[in-house]
Amino acid sequence: MMATTEQAQPLRRRGRPGGLDGAELLSAAREVFLDEGFASATMDAVAASARISKQTLYRRFGSKEELFAAVVADWVERGRDAMRPHLERLLAAPDVRTGLRELADVLHAGVLSVPVVRMRGLVIAEAERLPEVAADYVRLSWDRNLAQLAEVLDELSTRGHLAIADAPSAAQQFTWLVLAAPLDRITLTGGAERPTAAGLAAIADDAVETFLARYAP
Repeated sequence: MMATTEQAQPLRRRGRPGGLDGAELLSAAREVFLDEGFASATMDAVAASARISKQTLYRRFGSKEELFAAVVADWVERGRDAMRPHLERLLAAPDVRTGLRELADVLHAGVLSVPVVRMRGLVIAEAERLPEVAADYVRLSWDRNLAQLAEVLDELSTRGHLAIADAPSAAQQFTWLVLAAPLDRITLTGGAERPTAAGLAAIADDAVETFLARYAP
């Protein structure tokens, strides 16, 4: 007997639910916060973006503040060790000037990127409302990276490639020599003005030479 159309078709496998969960849910929430700002963003909007019910979202995160804190923590965790391979290259560079110049390019590419600038602006905007979230962001992201850079600069000083008595201060100085001017311009113009590649290269060159003028052995 000839099979009917329904009988001839293979059984469909049950796929994963359409709604987002875990890191995907936090990514969706992050985009809502970035697009709307914390004050205007709603749990309804996040639930719709994640394709889940508002009740499901509230079961996972009891409030918008709790969700925002989770979003920021997830963002920080994603970049937790992003600097480590670049700092290892600095240690292995044929000379410290070359290594520092490459690191300056890395800092420009990372910290001045649109996603990082947007997230940084979001955290800053809510620092007064949610100071613990901002404090964790600074401690686990910015301060962590500075501490790692300080360790590497201290090691380079131990090897005789630099002459640094206070590595944490030197790490702060190098970072701001590289980032202060372009980050300030991008932040104050809301991203409307971004430096050119040639402009960033000139800033990086000057930052390295200024740093070495102070810390070369």
